[in-house]
Amino acid sequence: MGKTLQEYRSNGNSNAVRRSVSSISRWLHIYLSMGSFFIIFFFSVTGITLNHTEWFENQQKTNTVKGKMDAGWVNVNDTMKIAKLAIVEMLRTKHKVTGAVSEFLIDDYQCTISFSGPGYIADAFVNRENGSYELTETVTGLWGVLNDLHKGRDTGIVWKWVIDISAVLMILVSLTGLLMLFFLKKKRMAGILVAIAGTILTLIIYRIWVP
Repeated sequence: MGKTLQEYRSNGNSNAVRRSVSSISRWLHIYLSMGSFFIIFFFSVTGITLNHTEWFENQQKTNTVKGKMDAGWVNVNDTMKIAKLAIVEMLRTKHKVTGAVSEFLIDDYQCTISFSGPGYIADAFVNRENGSYELTETVTGLWGVLNDLHKGRDTGIVWKWVIDISAVLMILVSLTGLLMLFFLKKKRMAGILVAIAGTILTLIIYRIWVP
């Protein structure tokens, strides 16, 4: 028997929905890929360099300097009166210290101030009796900075949001690519088999070779 008018309309609506979903998924995949191209490329490259930090060990440099600050800033009975802001600003101004203050520790004999940022660590040890100090800075070079950006180490809240958004974009690019595959009849089965094979291979590597 021939198809009824209602069946033709139903098939037509179904085909229209399929074309619409296919078009939207293709549009999303293209523009999500292009919009996130740089950040995905960045995390891909630094994923390799982060896995081979030994390649850049010779870029790390450590420098130590000594000096003296106003003893009145630290030689006080009440530790609450130690001039933390003045100490930090002096170190930044005099020695061009960068990074955020990650620690400011105080004991009976010294103050320890730590600064940290991507590819950068600085530690200052201040004698509370006379205000003398020793400052050690360690920089790891450009690749050290990029690797720390990949890890989100000492990068601040805004960069952590960048990492989260980048991860979401990667998920969307992957899912829209998978969705597009289901509309390519000639390549659908081969693509699905390759995806399954890649998943199984990854699990086998993990199971056998990861301690």
